[in-house]
Amino acid sequence: IAKGSIAGLPVVIAAIEGNFQGGSLGEVGGAKMAGALELAAEDNRNGIPTRAILLLETGGVRLQEANLGLAAIADIHAAIVDLRQYQPVIGVVAGSVGCFGGMSIAAGLCSYLLVTREARLGLNGPQVIEQEAGLEEYDSRDRPFIWSLTGGEQRFNSGLADRYVADDVVQIQQQITELLQQGLPENQRSRQVDHYLERLAALNAEPQIDPATVRDLYQGERS
Repeated sequence: IAKGSIAGLPVVIAAIEGNFQGGSLGEVGGAKMAGALELAAEDNRNGIPTRAILLLETGGVRLQEANLGLAAIADIHAAIVDLRQYQPVIGVVAGSVGCFGGMSIAAGLCSYLLVTREARLGLNGPQVIEQEAGLEEYDSRDRPFIWSLTGGEQRFNSGLADRYVADDVVQIQQQITELLQQGLPENQRSRQVDHYLERLAALNAEPQIDPATVRDLYQGERS
């Protein structure tokens, strides 16, 4: 957790270390992130326009902590929704771990989401899907297949991320600065339920849906 300023704007940053237990989030780490976001919201109520940046490299809840970890992630969700009333909450998924589980919901609640080509975003990770649905349904070792479905480029092209940049510190920083200065979005993504239901309804589920079909559905909105 760090607090400072970017381009003169007050900011709190929370980063998850993806190399430690797959970036899984437990009771204590979750409480730190939720607490930082809650304090940022309190700053805003006291006239200090603190924004937030979440660096999300995480497999979600730490399974051995069970409900305590889930409760911590729920607190993070509530804190994001509270803070984004006042200032942007920016999520960044940039590494090979990706963002899964309950923290993928946190990513979806962010005002803006920035991803790289290496990023992945999904509710369930590839190994979990393979374990539950079988190898024929989802081969977790097929990297091109995995990235074609949940990779940063696909998530951007299907409207689930706002910025798509190279895995470069300077470019990521520039994009974050732009989003901070942009202010709150006109309509938070998580409030566009009807919009996404319309998109799902427009897909023909009879044949197997491929990534290109999903991208094509959103191209008109990007152009």
